[in-house]
Amino acid sequence: MQARKRAGEKKLANEKRAIDFESIEKLSKVLGAFDENLNFLARELDVIPYVDGVKICLQGESENVRLAAQVLSSLLTLAENGESVDKGRMAYCIELAREGRAGEIACLCGGVIAVTSKGKQIKCKTVGQKSYVEAIKKNTVTFGVGPAGTGKTYLAVCMAVTAYKSKQVDKIILTRPAVEAGEKLGFLPGDLHEKVDPYLRPLYDALQELLGLETYAKLMERGDIEVAPLAYMRGRTLSNAFIILDEAQNTTKEQMKMFLTRLGEGSKAVVTGDVTQMDLPDGKQSGLIHATKILDGVEGIAVERLTAKDVVRHPLVMRIIRAYEKDAEKAEGAQKQKEKTKDER
Repeated sequence: MQARKRAGEKKLANEKRAIDFESIEKLSKVLGAFDENLNFLARELDVIPYVDGVKICLQGESENVRLAAQVLSSLLTLAENGESVDKGRMAYCIELAREGRAGEIACLCGGVIAVTSKGKQIKCKTVGQKSYVEAIKKNTVTFGVGPAGTGKTYLAVCMAVTAYKSKQVDKIILTRPAVEAGEKLGFLPGDLHEKVDPYLRPLYDALQELLGLETYAKLMERGDIEVAPLAYMRGRTLSNAFIILDEAQNTTKEQMKMFLTRLGEGSKAVVTGDVTQMDLPDGKQSGLIHATKILDGVEGIAVERLTAKDVVRHPLVMRIIRAYEKDAEKAEGAQKQKEKTKDER
């Protein structure tokens, strides 16, 4: 516990507040190694935190102290429920507090959705992920739309494996459109399996982590796990299966309609994609964008939109995504202004 009061480093604070953690164990969880979490809180919210017994005391401007107190209270809830606390969790709690949603963090306590072959428990790390998983449980078709790193594909695979293990479905089907920066599937070397492999590597990796390499290989050989490009879904009826359509932003309207009408009895589908990373030819509308517009609100279908706040990779990924979002907003604003000026002429 290295964080201590740093008198004179900042101008006189106008508010003080203390959060009681009741035990050294809970306090240590929230502080992090060498107080890294507390130091991160100090930088992000411009407060002066210091430890007094099993309390964390805060000094600073009223609004900053209020937000910091909400963040620490949220992290205390996590610690009390045995959840881990790291800088990523701290950053996420700060985001929620700034939006007036600090209390929502409590929904992340417990709720194991899958266990890997090595015994690691998989849990939702953000409120958005929790909502996404709940939507998959309750609906026949769930669209998971969001930027890279939000866990939309990994969580879909977790839910597929859970459904298979509990015998809710007989097989897992993985598919995606073979459109990558203008390349066509036929130009790749090898047989069908070898052609599709590079496109579905993230799904393979998740399945191998959850099932173990040996079990995964057996299920692939037996046909309980099936991998195919989207074009091979045409004409089929997919019954008693958990189907994942990944990279759906690269589907056309026709392909998306074809896929969604393949569903048979006892099946569930999850469609994932990032609409900011499309590789469709110019003039082609994304089937994912079209489908989420016309199907949102249809009974049995859910559209879950994950955002930069749900990114669970390196914190830098969140900042990169935000920078691109700001640039896109700036470009859109400039385009609108250009059109407005043209109309006025």
